Amino acid sequence: MTFLYFFTIAIFIFLSVLLCGVILMQESKSSGLGSSFGGEARESVFGTSTADVLKKFTAWLAFIFFIACIVLSLWTNAMGRARTNAPAFTMEHIEE
Repeated sequence: MTFLYFFTIAIFIFLSVLLCGVILMQESKSSGLGSSFGGEARESVFGTSTADVLKKFTAWLAFIFFIACIVLSLWTNAMGRARTNAPAFTMEHIEE
């Protein structure tokens, strides 16, 4: 169970980095990060509809990101509650 939890956190971190990259690649008033890679804003892998494709992809990534945030928050909260039900070992218990 712990492996699955940390694997999910690793996917969440990858998703957040991917979301940041996609947001930075979008066209802005100064042509965005896409112009840094040697091409004009009009030249793209997706053709002339790059802005539409990136907007849709960003929207889907943001939706998945928010769902992952909620799931990880609830999962972490449940794990914390499960640990508080465990017996507490204090120095008095150890010395007895």
